[in-house]
Amino acid sequence: MASNHDKNLFQKRETIDAAVVRFAGDSGDGIQILGKQFTQSTALAGNDLATFQDFPAEIRAPAGSASGVSAFQINFGSHKTQTIGDNIDILFAMNPAALKVNLSDLRDGGLIIIDENCFTTRDLAKAGYDVNPLDDHTLDHYRLMRLPLSNLTIKAVKTEHISIREARHARNMWALGLALWMFDREKTTVTDWIRKKFAGKTHILEANLTALDAGFAYADVTEYNANRHLYHVPEAPIETGLYRNVTGTETLCWGLVTGAMLANLKMVYCSYPITPASDMLHLLTGLGEPYNIIPFQAEDEIASVCAAIGASYAGHLGVTGSSGPGMALKSEAISLAVATELPLVIINAQRGGPSTGLPTKTEQADLYQAIWGRSADTPLVVLAPRSPSACFSAAIEAVELAITFMTPVILLTDGYLSNASEAWKIPDIDAITPFPVKRNAESLTPPLPYSRDPETLARPWLIPGMKGKIHRIGGLERQNQTGNVSYDPQNHHEMTLLRHNKIAGIANRIPRQKVEYGPDKGLLAIVGWGSTFGPIHQAVRQLTEQEYIISHIHLHHIWPLPGNLGTLLSCFEFILIPEMNMGQLATLLRSAYSRPIISYPKVTGQPFKISEIVDAALKILEK
Repeated sequence: MASNHDKNLFQKRETIDAAVVRFAGDSGDGIQILGKQFTQSTALAGNDLATFQDFPAEIRAPAGSASGVSAFQINFGSHKTQTIGDNIDILFAMNPAALKVNLSDLRDGGLIIIDENCFTTRDLAKAGYDVNPLDDHTLDHYRLMRLPLSNLTIKAVKTEHISIREARHARNMWALGLALWMFDREKTTVTDWIRKKFAGKTHILEANLTALDAGFAYADVTEYNANRHLYHVPEAPIETGLYRNVTGTETLCWGLVTGAMLANLKMVYCSYPITPASDMLHLLTGLGEPYNIIPFQAEDEIASVCAAIGASYAGHLGVTGSSGPGMALKSEAISLAVATELPLVIINAQRGGPSTGLPTKTEQADLYQAIWGRSADTPLVVLAPRSPSACFSAAIEAVELAITFMTPVILLTDGYLSNASEAWKIPDIDAITPFPVKRNAESLTPPLPYSRDPETLARPWLIPGMKGKIHRIGGLERQNQTGNVSYDPQNHHEMTLLRHNKIAGIANRIPRQKVEYGPDKGLLAIVGWGSTFGPIHQAVRQLTEQEYIISHIHLHHIWPLPGNLGTLLSCFEFILIPEMNMGQLATLLRSAYSRPIISYPKVTGQPFKISEIVDAALKILEK
């Protein structure tokens, strides 16, 4: 769709199916703002898209250093987009460090747009360059656009009210203006955002608007047009409906809220700040009372999970969120929730480890911890959504399973799902079947606190104040039926079996595992879980187009495993499992089924590329 600014320019633009653009610079350069605003404009232009934010691990890494580089990548096009893209087509590098860190991901012949004002001797030294890459042959395989971006921004916006330093901070808007022109995007949504964001700060507001206009105008009236870096990406054929660009954190929080409403419960979200889970606390705090949410920031991880358990004991929906190191601290209290058989939803936004590890990078290495990482036999439910939009329904399911089976449920997201975004068709909430908790004391049967529903094996959810339902609560083993403290060996064996069978029985109530793409039997199936869905799916499609017989199976229910999974896997000669850990799902499936399983681990802190999975599959297929 051509913009109103120049209808004739459309003829000069190159029409392409898709583009992968990465904006990169120092962590103080406003890169994430730049990327998010470009994404918003792209969504309104009708393209399908996927994005990923890559942050420095340190709160304030040394300016100009490789460890301080922040990046935002967007893959958008005229077709369904399921990954953030393998290789970058266009790289905006705001300093030498951004170029050095990201250059290896740029395809041959890709376009680099750099701020040459930042390639000083000092800046080059900070990034670890001995020679200026703009002047040697380092960039010969790429198209290079050298712009005095800082100087152009300062010249455009500096006034008696704006210092040089403040003016330079607006260069992200100058770069955004250039990017909008490059892809024939409107400025309206960005200008509206700037006016809202900086309302009351007139000089800052005007500086950002001016910088945006300056970058846009530069591309329009200078020699930039002669370089023909002008593109048109047709609209994607998207199903009719109301859409919103969302991150996994957003849809997860909205799913929790919706699940609590469907259960007719107040939600108490208890957390302690930890990357990348902290944003859930921020978002849910913002929703607050109108949505029947009580947010609580505890003094530490242990206090937060204990508070959530207390909320469930009091009859509310207790929810807690964290990441790997925080989950380790919560483990004893999670065992308490298993022992007392109280509903509890636990969000683990996995990150690179071990210990503090790579807090802003992505990983899937908490699978062992989620299934087995507690004392004794403490079975619970583990789910893993596949995409940012899938986090919504996964959160609702976690709530329903927790209250139906009176058990903790761990929902495994990761750094990619938390920060990545995609277009999400907003669902009709009224079409979702409610599952309200019924707790009429007089109608509760059987009457004892640890008697069980014959179908689910769940005990009744008794809360303080119910007449005739008083019982002792705590971590000590309890007697079957009555809940009284018991040290009887046979009783402990019986209670352990009951807790085990309750969770194992869920396998008969969850959907049967299906093949996502490809035949139901054959030589090779690629099995994934969580956020690896997109690259696996696209890899299988590519190989299928090359006439290889290959299938994709993706697990959402991690524990218990779907009841038919073993039979399904037996229909394939080889199983390939790409995962962002050292082979944890592979170990789990080997222990459960006698199948030739090939592990394909990746622990770089970055998501899989489609090409990596294609190459791994070809090694098997071509043998």
